Amino acid sequence: MKDLPSRIKDLAMQRIDILLENALKNARDNMKLAQRQASIARRICMKFNIRLPYEKRQLFCKGCKKFIVPGLNALVRVESRPKAIRIKCLECGHVYRKIIERKISDQNLNISNDEDKLQKA
Repeated sequence: MKDLPSRIKDLAMQRIDILLENALKNARDNMKLAQRQASIARRICMKFNIRLPYEKRQLFCKGCKKFIVPGLNALVRVESRPKAIRIKCLECGHVYRKIIERKISDQNLNISNDEDKLQKA
């Protein structure tokens, strides 16, 4: 009986995945059906307290909470300075920006630390 909540959450997550996949497939032909499927997936998330992964969270507008599909009802732009992705919902006009940070590899840090040690010696 202990596994019941985890089994239910797993089942809910599977259902959410299926609904969002179907919503993406149906978006071109029938946007109303896609919106309905996405809203059901969102309600399942809220009911079972499931946090969506980043890729799936991006499919919902932060302003009007509607299902957005890049190219259909959302505009996606990549900015160069600062490096960012800008997503604009064409339903409500809300703009969401995601800054892309450049990660410094550990290898570069080790090289610079070795150079500092050589200069000090």
